[in-house]
This record gives sequence, C-alpha cells and structure tokens, in this order.
Amino acid sequence: MTATADTMRLQVNALQAMCRQVFGFRLAMIAVAAPVALLNASPGLGTRLVGAAVVVTFMGSYVLFRDWERFGPLLLRHPALLAADTVLGTLLLISAGPDTTLAYVSVCTPLLAGIVYGWRGAACFASLQSLILLLVQATLVAGPGTSVAERLLLPGFCVITGAVGSTLRGLMLRFGEATQTLTAVRARLAVAEAVAAERARLAREMHDSVAKTLHGVALTADALASSADLDPAAVRRQAELLARSARRAAAESRELLTDLRRESDPPAGVDVLPELKARTSDFASRTGLPVTYRPTGDRTTLPVPPAVARQLLTITAEAMENARRHAAPTSVEVCAGVHDEQLTLSIHDDGRGLPPGTTLDHLRRTGHFGLVGMVERAACVGARIHIASGDHGPGTEVRLELPLAALVPERRPHVAPTP
Repeated sequence: MTATADTMRLQVNALQAMCRQVFGFRLAMIAVAAPVALLNASPGLGTRLVGAAVVVTFMGSYVLFRDWERFGPLLLRHPALLAADTVLGTLLLISAGPDTTLAYVSVCTPLLAGIVYGWRGAACFASLQSLILLLVQATLVAGPGTSVAERLLLPGFCVITGAVGSTLRGLMLRFGEATQTLTAVRARLAVAEAVAAERARLAREMHDSVAKTLHGVALTADALASSADLDPAAVRRQAELLARSARRAAAESRELLTDLRRESDPPAGVDVLPELKARTSDFASRTGLPVTYRPTGDRTTLPVPPAVARQLLTITAEAMENARRHAAPTSVEVCAGVHDEQLTLSIHDDGRGLPPGTTLDHLRRTGHFGLVGMVERAACVGARIHIASGDHGPGTEVRLELPLAALVPERRPHVAPTP
C-alpha cells in the first residue's frame, strides 16, 4: 500500500510540474501580446471585453502556475474551465491577430489538455483550437499570397502538441507503474533474502549446538550398550554422561527457541573475555582435552552486545570441537585480547591440520558445515576470519579479528572471509 501511494505521488508531482511549466509559458506569451490586443480592440465595448479577457486569462494562468496543488484539481474535474479559457483566448487572438505570441498560447491549450485529460481531451481541444485558428486566419489574414501550408501551420502544431501532451501523460503513468513493479520486486527479493539468511542462521545454530550434543548422546548410548555386561561402575559413569548430554541438548534447544522468540537483544553488554575463559575451562573438563586460555593485550574486560558475544563464543566452541573430533590434537590454546582497537581471537591446535586443497565451497558441497558456519558467523558481526595452518607449528589456527568500530552497526565494515 505504501509503495502504491508513493508511486501515485510521484506521478502526480511529475504531471503537476509539467502543467506549471505550460502555464508559466502562457503567462509570458499573454503578457507580451496583451498590449497589441488592447491597441487593436475597438473603442468602447470591444476594449472592455478584450481588457477583461486579458485580466481573466492572465490571472487564471498565474493562479494555476503559483498554486497548482490547490486549484489544479478544479481544472481536472471541470474541463469546461479550460474550454472557457479557450474562448477568452480566442477573443484575444482575434483582437491581436494570429501573427502575435497569442498563437503560441493557442498551441499550448491542446498540450495542456493532453497532459491533464489524456488522449481524449487532447483530441477534443486540438480539434477545437485548430478550427478556431483556421477561422481566425480565414477571417483576418487577407491576400492571395498566403499559401495553404501557412494556413495549416498553426492548426498542425495544435494537433502535434496535443499528441505530445497525451504521450507525456502516458509515459508518466507507465513510468509510475514500472516504478511500482520494481518496488514490489525489490520487496519480494528482500523477503527472500531474509528467509534465506534466517534458514542459514538456523542451520548454523542446529549444527553448532543441538546436533553436536545429540551426536555425543548417541556415542554415549553406544558405549553404554557395549558396557552393559561389564563393570557396574563403568555403566554408571556412562549413564551419568548420557544424562548430562541429554540435559545439555535440552538446554541448548531451549536457548535456541528463546533466541528465535527474542525480539531484540537486551541493552546490557556481555563481558566476552571472562566468558571465553570460562567456556574453554568447561570444554577442557568436559572432554578431557588439554585446553589453555591465554589473555593478550592490556584489557581484562570487553563488554560487547549480546548478539556479538553469542557469535564469538559459538565460533570458539565450534573451533575447539572441530579440533577434538577431526584433528586428534594433544593440546589446544585459546588466545583473546584487544590490540589497537581490535579484538583478536585465536584458537590453535597441534593436530593433523586441514587436508590439502580444503576450500569453503568443497566443505559446503560435501556437507561439512562447521568451518562454513564459523565464517558466516564472523561475517554476521563484521569480523574477518582466517582458517589455515598455524603460525606456531603444526595444526590449525582459527584467527578472528573484530574491529571495535564494527560493534556499531552503521559503521560495520565489509566482510571478506579467507579460509
């Protein structure tokens, strides 16, 4: 509805601008020809009639030129007003003669009718004005030297300007329709992009939280089934681990559902540096993999928006989980700190590293969405992420760089992730 209203407003504004230009031109032509018309008028009643016609036509054009928004709708609703103006213009044309600038006023009438009323109005007023010009010329222009072409010149211009006016009106209306269609297409594309982005986000959340936990539940259940006839203590440990994993999956599901229903993030920030340390410690105690956290830089706290903190913590958890599941490392080191107004987060393992020739497109085609999800999450918060062999030896390093200026949405830079 808003797009339609905006389109109609543009159409009306364009038509108003053209009509005001026509009336501005009419004003100039009437002002130039008025003295000639008054001098040629018959004394007495003729002078008074011509004077009244000059005043009415001039003031009418002036009012419509200055305040079309107010008086233009009257002309749109009542074509008889333009017909009355044509009659008064004819009186001036007879008095001043068709060789004055009033002839251009007569030519403007079909142009204005085409713009205001369309092709039917243009045809009507072009025919009327052409007939008037032919009669005036036949009455006032004497001499056998006047050719037929000269007599038909002004009536021909009336027909041409009427066609031009109706064509301009049609172009404006079609342009408005095209603009409305383009706006609708853009709106549909925006909706499609929003849906695709939401689907990608849901896929990342499911992959990085519930899916991994449920996979752990399945592995624990398999281990429990194979140890059912063995040590009761081992069975108890496996059952406790299974229960913890199931509760963790339920908690992650609730967190995901809460995030989906949340309309906006709370205004308070999340101190991401202590939270990173706590998450790495929890991961180490839960998996048994040696994971160390090393703060860098000169800050011990860094409040960030909750949405940014959620993405950073998820990227860290995903990088540690990928290292544990696929790289067979003996240790993992997590470093985080602020350097030169930029948060730098690094997760490095000493495992077997990435296979040669690994690219994001290849991972996406083969259904490995862990690294793909990390790159997408970094892009969501305006960060740059590099995933490659580490600078400290064998293994893999996930290095994320987030300018603090990117925490302000309108200043968020372009993201160019490099796998």
